[in-house]
Amino acid sequence: MKTTQASQRVPLTEKIGYSLGDGAANLAFQMMMMFQLFFYTDVFGIKATAAGTILLIARLADAFVDPVVGILADRTNTKWGKYRPWVLWTAIPFAIFFILAFTTPDMGERAKIIYAGITYTLLMSIYSFNNTPYASLGGVMTSDIGERTSISTVRFVTATFATFVVQGLTLPLVSKFGNGDANDPRGWFLTITLFAIVGVGMFVITFFSSKERITPPQGQKNNFKQDFKDLMSSLPWRSMFILTLFLFITLALFGSAMSYYFNYFVDKEALQAFLLKAGLVTEGASTAWQKFLNAFGLISKPDLSNVFAVGFSFFNMIGQLVTLAGVLLLSQPLARLFGKRNVFLVCLALTALFTGLFFVVSPDQIGLIFIINILKNAAYAPTIPLLWAMMGDVADYTEWKHNRRATGFCFAGIVFALKAGLGVGGAICGAIIQSFGFVANTIQTEQSLLGIRLTASLIPAVTFAICAFCLFFYPITKKLNINMQAELAERRETSH
Repeated sequence: MKTTQASQRVPLTEKIGYSLGDGAANLAFQMMMMFQLFFYTDVFGIKATAAGTILLIARLADAFVDPVVGILADRTNTKWGKYRPWVLWTAIPFAIFFILAFTTPDMGERAKIIYAGITYTLLMSIYSFNNTPYASLGGVMTSDIGERTSISTVRFVTATFATFVVQGLTLPLVSKFGNGDANDPRGWFLTITLFAIVGVGMFVITFFSSKERITPPQGQKNNFKQDFKDLMSSLPWRSMFILTLFLFITLALFGSAMSYYFNYFVDKEALQAFLLKAGLVTEGASTAWQKFLNAFGLISKPDLSNVFAVGFSFFNMIGQLVTLAGVLLLSQPLARLFGKRNVFLVCLALTALFTGLFFVVSPDQIGLIFIINILKNAAYAPTIPLLWAMMGDVADYTEWKHNRRATGFCFAGIVFALKAGLGVGGAICGAIIQSFGFVANTIQTEQSLLGIRLTASLIPAVTFAICAFCLFFYPITKKLNINMQAELAERRETSH
């Protein structure tokens, strides 16, 4: 059967179904990126350095897990394809480990550290077994450049919505389930359980709705040594690996730091006044809209008891709405006009600039903090679908150069970089704030506040800039990609 351009078109329903898998994964990923460190220090009662070490040590296991997952996925052969079955097989274990990682058994400090280390490592491992095949699936659904970007765009619309839910509703739901206490362990358990159940349903839909269309070249034999050699010699892959590593170091560092930034640096009375103007403060939810928001814990109480939960959630929600608009309106048009690499580079440079501005604001400049966040998210938004669309291009590049395809192994390396960045970023955040004298659930000193401010602004600004620099070494231009896809299409037609 010939693989024609028409056969590479992907229906919108399939794109949406596929995208739900990333929505499900992001319910867990965003929790880890935004709240894992905060949960360990302020809810579970682990010191910041110990919590950061846990996040980092889990990456050592990933050094062995991720390549294994990629190898297994590439060598899986079922009637459903190579990668699609893994999304279904891992759905329930993913949910179980997600819940366990945010459960707080009554233990001594040492036992808590061991429990946290084991459950977080299990969660990261199952994330690999789920997300590496999932990401690889996106790389074999089509070879059409426009369709691949479209799939990534739809995927990240759903991912952005999941991020909106996690960043916007987590603390209010925890507070709601925890009788007004955002640090209540029961509130955290019930919130995560809700997210986990929804995630399982989304994974199941992804399995039944997606289709694999690209297969390895006819006659290709399994050869791990050759796959590894091809990958290590690929400049596009090396560039994307380093980019992904530093990108997720930055996102984890910034995401973790902002929880502390809002809880300890931002002036709560000024924040309350800002929320009052937004209609998010009331003695009792009086209007229908306020009653609706109050059902999710999004109404701040006059006594400031939940102002951090509501304020930080509102901050994140506004940011994600801007991100969603950017993904929908800017990613594809800009990539079509200027190429993926150029758009990624410029947007990351702007993101670095705006992130650094969080350092210069005062605690009571709430409006300015929100404006900077809007600018930062607007700058970063177009890059979100491009990362995985570019990784599909990298897998094609390797096939183009060596006439061998190892999509799972290619994506496994990038997923490892992603999770390594997540762990390193969290560890850096924990180490920095601890070194500046941070003590959980107390009034912070000027020195400890400086550490929090640095981790939320200047340090991630520098690492964002490093990400942008990596793209100067990424060789797949728009012109090269078009020529490469044309030649690959011809080869596939001939081979079939």
